[in-house]
Amino acid sequence: MNNLFITDSPKQFDDYSLIEINSKNCKTLKDFYETLAEVLHFPEYFGFNMDSFDEMINDLSWIEDERIMLYFYNSSDFLLNERNDQKVISLLELIDATCEDWKFMDVDAEMEQVSDGSKEEEDYFIPKKELVVGFSESQRMEDFLAELF
Repeated sequence: MNNLFITDSPKQFDDYSLIEINSKNCKTLKDFYETLAEVLHFPEYFGFNMDSFDEMINDLSWIEDERIMLYFYNSSDFLLNERNDQKVISLLELIDATCEDWKFMDVDAEMEQVSDGSKEEEDYFIPKKELVVGFSESQRMEDFLAELF
C-alpha cells in the first residue's frame, strides 16, 4: 500500500485508528496546521509552520495508537486556497517521507551530535507508529498524487 492514496472506504482499514479530517477546514496551510494541531493534539509549543509540523508528525509520542490513518474527506477542498501548488506538493512529499520513515525508525534511541562533533545517545523513547494518509476521491487529489508518484 502507498503511504498516500485515494479511497472512499477508509473504514476498510479497520486495523488502523481512523482520524477523519474535513478538508473544508484545510483550505490554506494555516487552516491545515490549525486543524491537524487540534485533531492530533499537538503540544502547545507547536509553531504552526512546516518545520514545526515536520517535528510533530515525526514524534507523535503522545498518541497511544500504533497504527494511524489520517483520512481527508471533501478532498477537492484540500489546500484549495493555496496559490502555489508547489507548497501543496512539498507538504505531501513531507507527509509521504514521514510515513516512510516511520516504517524504518529506530525508536529506542537516536544519536545526537554534541558540541565536540562526537555523537552520543539521547535518553528517550518514541513509540513506533505506522502512519498512512487517505484522501476521498477527487480529481484535484488524483492530480497531486499522480505528480508525486
